[in-house]
Amino acid sequence: MKVLVTGGAGYIGSTVVSELVKAGDDVIVVDNLYQGHADAVDSKAVFIEADLADQAKLEEIFATHRPEAIMHFASYTLVGESWDKPFLYLRDNVVNALNLVETAVKYDCKKFILSSTANLFDEPERIPIAPDERIVPGSPYGESKYLIERLLHWMDRVYGMKYAALRYFNACGAASDVLGEHHDPETHIIPLVLEVALGQREKFIIFGDDYDTPDGTCIRDYIHVLDLAQAHILALRDLDENGSRTYNLGNGQGFSVKEVIETAREITGHPIPAEIGERRPGDPAILVADSEKLNEELGWVPKYPSLHDIISSAWAWHVKNPDGYEK
Repeated sequence: MKVLVTGGAGYIGSTVVSELVKAGDDVIVVDNLYQGHADAVDSKAVFIEADLADQAKLEEIFATHRPEAIMHFASYTLVGESWDKPFLYLRDNVVNALNLVETAVKYDCKKFILSSTANLFDEPERIPIAPDERIVPGSPYGESKYLIERLLHWMDRVYGMKYAALRYFNACGAASDVLGEHHDPETHIIPLVLEVALGQREKFIIFGDDYDTPDGTCIRDYIHVLDLAQAHILALRDLDENGSRTYNLGNGQGFSVKEVIETAREITGHPIPAEIGERRPGDPAILVADSEKLNEELGWVPKYPSLHDIISSAWAWHVKNPDGYEK
């Protein structure tokens, strides 16, 4: 299949591109390199530096390459930033997706996989979070993803565009020693903890230790980026047979902040000093997604559910690439 991957130079997107290439698909990557890295794009994929806000460029890309399917990762993704810059999320994320979908319809590309978010569920009534949990987005970022899901719902109704929206929390780990996680600024817990072990950061700040959890720190669902990639690919292959779907996607278990730090200490051999800070506003005690529907319908089971394996893969990449993709 010929697949257009937006945000395909980013952390998750580049891993999906690599896995698609291995599976024999023809891949076109579109990325503006705001958070992506050209060096992360598989050499067998076509790479185009472009912004989804440029609809004329999108027209040119679709006319030239005629993709049969889209995987959409390009997005502003920081929950905290979305509170400070809501228009960046509620306008740019949504309008750029609209540009992409409108062009896809024009060129009869009617398969769409959306990288969505479990931030759709701000205060879930059940843990793990089931796919039928009531949707109450937890931020402008979460709202932007929900608006895109609703857009796709109507594209299916009106034009027959089949889609799958995958809602997940914390992508982590490294796909290989050449594909890993590098953001600027970095906000994700595992690379931040590993930066301490690398001597790039003095200490790690834990945002509160008085939550209603066994060790007092927040519990989250961490899922290996390779497992995420396979879920996206399985969802794409299934569109013709079963049509549009939404899935919650998780590891099946949660790990606390202290468990992440302690596991990183074991793997790196570094003491990783940690300090207790103030709670962050809006942080629930426990967030874990329920993947049962995805397991049953697509046969997806995470291959790397172990926190030790996840952090070990990330550490191997960071040791080999201490400055990330910067050379």
